[in-house]
Amino acid sequence: MLNPARKLLKNWKSTLFLPKSSLPPRPLVRDIPKYLKRCTDDLYSWQRDSRKSSKAFCLHDGPPYANGPLHIGHALNKILKDITCRFQLLEGRRVDFVPGWDCHGLPIELEALKQLKRDGAVGKVEQAPPARIRQTARHLAQRTVEKQMASFRRWGIMADWHNAWKTMDSGFEIRQLNVFREMVQAGLIYRRYKPVYWSPSSKTALAEAELEYKADHLSTAAYVKFPMRIPLKEKLTTVNAVIWTTTPWTLSANRAIAVNPELLYLVLDSKIHGLLLVASSRREEFQKLCQEDLPILDQFDGSSLVGTRYCDPLWDPGSDLRPVLPGIFVSSESGSGIVHLAPGHGVEDYQLCLDHHISAYAPVDDEGRFTYAASPGDPQLLAGKSVLGEGSNAVLELLRRKELLIHRHQHQHTYPYDWRSKLPVIIRATEQWFADVTKIQNLALESLDQVQFIPLNSQERLRSFVKDRSEWCISRQRAWGIPIPALYNVESGEAIMTPEVVDHIIDVVRRRGTDAWWHDDESEPEWILPALRTDDSQHQYRRGKDTMDVWFDSGTSWTAMANEDSAEKLPVADVCLEGSDQHRGWFQSSLLTRVALQTASGRDKCINAAPFKTLVTHGFTLDSTGRKMSKSLGNVVSPDQIMEGTLLRPLKNGAYDAMGPDALRLWVASCDFTSDIRVSEEALEAVNSALSKYRVTFKFLLGVLSDFDPVTYVGTTDSTKFSIASRIALIQLREVCQRVHQHYTTLEYSKAIIEINKYINTNLSGLYIEISKDALYAGSSAVRKEMQLVFFLILRCLQSMLGPSTPLLVEETWDHTPQNVKNHLEHPFRAQWSQFGRPEFQDAALEEQMPLLLSTGAAIKRAQEVARRNGNMGSSLECFVTIQVRDLDTDASRFAMEAFERHHRDLETLFVISKVNLCVGPPPPTILAAKWHQASRLQFRGEDITVWIYKPEKAKCARCWRYAAPLEAKMEEALCGRCKDVLDELERHNPGLFEPAEPTIGVAPAA
Repeated sequence: MLNPARKLLKNWKSTLFLPKSSLPPRPLVRDIPKYLKRCTDDLYSWQRDSRKSSKAFCLHDGPPYANGPLHIGHALNKILKDITCRFQLLEGRRVDFVPGWDCHGLPIELEALKQLKRDGAVGKVEQAPPARIRQTARHLAQRTVEKQMASFRRWGIMADWHNAWKTMDSGFEIRQLNVFREMVQAGLIYRRYKPVYWSPSSKTALAEAELEYKADHLSTAAYVKFPMRIPLKEKLTTVNAVIWTTTPWTLSANRAIAVNPELLYLVLDSKIHGLLLVASSRREEFQKLCQEDLPILDQFDGSSLVGTRYCDPLWDPGSDLRPVLPGIFVSSESGSGIVHLAPGHGVEDYQLCLDHHISAYAPVDDEGRFTYAASPGDPQLLAGKSVLGEGSNAVLELLRRKELLIHRHQHQHTYPYDWRSKLPVIIRATEQWFADVTKIQNLALESLDQVQFIPLNSQERLRSFVKDRSEWCISRQRAWGIPIPALYNVESGEAIMTPEVVDHIIDVVRRRGTDAWWHDDESEPEWILPALRTDDSQHQYRRGKDTMDVWFDSGTSWTAMANEDSAEKLPVADVCLEGSDQHRGWFQSSLLTRVALQTASGRDKCINAAPFKTLVTHGFTLDSTGRKMSKSLGNVVSPDQIMEGTLLRPLKNGAYDAMGPDALRLWVASCDFTSDIRVSEEALEAVNSALSKYRVTFKFLLGVLSDFDPVTYVGTTDSTKFSIASRIALIQLREVCQRVHQHYTTLEYSKAIIEINKYINTNLSGLYIEISKDALYAGSSAVRKEMQLVFFLILRCLQSMLGPSTPLLVEETWDHTPQNVKNHLEHPFRAQWSQFGRPEFQDAALEEQMPLLLSTGAAIKRAQEVARRNGNMGSSLECFVTIQVRDLDTDASRFAMEAFERHHRDLETLFVISKVNLCVGPPPPTILAAKWHQASRLQFRGEDITVWIYKPEKAKCARCWRYAAPLEAKMEEALCGRCKDVLDELERHNPGLFEPAEPTIGVAPAA
């Protein structure tokens, strides 16, 4: 036994086993590129090459638009995808994630036109040749792709960047045209003159997915009289049908009016406006509007008015009379109950008029201005005037002069806007190409039943968009896009689009590219199917100038996926993940093109109809007050600001707490992405705090493993012989791993992060690390190695749990892992998920006792806090504890005492105190006689248990600071029995650690 009088050559600290780790407290900027490369490019290449035979996991990338810098919404989207892929990698899958970009369309074309004008290449944008526009647009898109790719890679996105696809790539364009060709073959593509959404600001047709709806749009609405003759008291009388419209400019294209055959209509007598016909349900509101009492002269069922006729109110009252049609859509709750029909400017108007063989008419040009045909009585009156501005006012003024205007007012309502120019659109009949959705609608809806939706309610949203769509306007009047492969008869203007024509055009495109469609002279015969050329080689056809809707471009991107199955089957993504706006955009266009091809090609309609197995929808990013981010509001948050920490208060030294890409990633992982997400300082502070906690925890774990040899212990140690603290730690580790794994499996990443944070803060830092420090630093080698094994397992599990969300941190921990540990382990990203659910880490009896033991520990802490406030103690070791059970008369009390007795030798370590006693009945007199004491109570299954803490009856050990040394020993030499044994062991392995000392007389032997 070591003589306690011997003196250390240095000090007691040199005999402690303190953790040593090189992991820095914060990420070093110089190291980030190194870790980024390892955990992204290197990792993707490794798994692609090493897991060729593993089951593939395909996440198909909904392409971002190649225009402008990335914003926080892009970060949310791409990082969620990356977390999903990284978890699948931990599940042993081979990940196929090939990024893509949407490169065609109006925004890029407009930027190209601006650049051409700035460079002086064109005088007016209207004069820019399409070939020059396309060249400039392609350059802009390519440059943007490169910039966006660099940003994505800075965020730690693991992907096949070298094979990223773009919709402007030649191979992609050919695949898209092939899908289009199949749809032509199946009769799904047609051309028709009908009303579509038209953007005067962009001068092109728009699809529903290209609209934004502004709820506070103001229109000048009007009540207008339409003279008609109906039998009033058995005599034909002129009565004015009253219509209400929010688009007075459409009156120039009026072709009919509609009444609801199920409504009752009244003839009202107005002293100011004459005889008026309105729906009975609207009389009260209409009287308020006219500010006069309107007596009823007669009434008619709506059905009896159908078939009557009225005069053109604007131009020629003597012309052919126009019909009154039945319209079920006419509302009884707004307006007058009578609707004017302009089939060239309204979808419902068009369909009703079409049913009655009335043609569409739209005297409005591409810029949204009236043509000369708008005012046949006076062609100069309206020509050139904007229908959304002065043109509408001019129509109202004409109505006023003709005494047909009853009332005009400002009406606030929801109105469609061009999502690119942010300006109002109109509905205008033009010749456009359409895809027939009705023929594939049922199969598309049926296929959604085989798709898993996250969140579940997003399924109905997508179904409603598909269900409400009968056709898809796929043509655009722009230069930057994939050409619609149609030929037109030069003389008649008739369009020619057959499978043979499309095949021929695809062959030319395959050889020469789509740019040649615009570069070539208009008379170039190569594009004309030989069968259509005349004998003298002077063809009669020209190429069309329309391009495909960009949603058709990105909607066929599923053709870029690798096909793991046979060539007979179309490729299917395991997951597609995008924002909620994509239900009417990319989700829908992908579904429709896929189902259309499957229908056209005759493949099995029951297999893989949808191009995705799981569809995940996330919300939008908002500022801290819930507002949409915009430059005008000055509330835009950049991903770089989060990575650099500049949105938070600076540190004491004035620098910002830059946590790098992991800060951005952890913010994304912490958000419940199924709803809109606010970016707030509070949330970002919590992220940085969590990251700091992770680093501190990893630094501790790596430090205590500096001399650990995993080969010796992993898989050989019987955990049933471990201390109760270690066994509880293993139970808690198993439970958190299982819960986090389940949350990752269901893509509930925010719940996974909550579980991880709770575990680290409560069970790990707040319990096991606090418990273990005494044994790790000052205990025997056997106990220390036991705890090292537990911490080794915790390290591996934490790396698995945090790997998908904070890969740079995990990569850095691997870099700083002691070599003796690293030599026998697989990299945490290459290993499969560590759940530690093996039988040796399960203990049913202890799991039943854990609530009692942990509640007892909490009661001790409550008593200690009171004692500290009273100035009686500092460290938790500075007290003894007695656990008092009142009696053993109940099952609960017997269970409690048996648990305490079973684990008695480990309770001091578990509760981090110097001594634990047990008693049944009244507390021992020594407690009440102590210099100070404090009681705390807890309830266990209805039984009261009391814990007493009181002044220790031993001296403080100079080495481990437990109060377990003899009272008579000198303070600097007082050692507890455990420390004496440890020092003996140290002396055997480290000769010369102590200096000899003279024998001391009168020193009592160690207790």
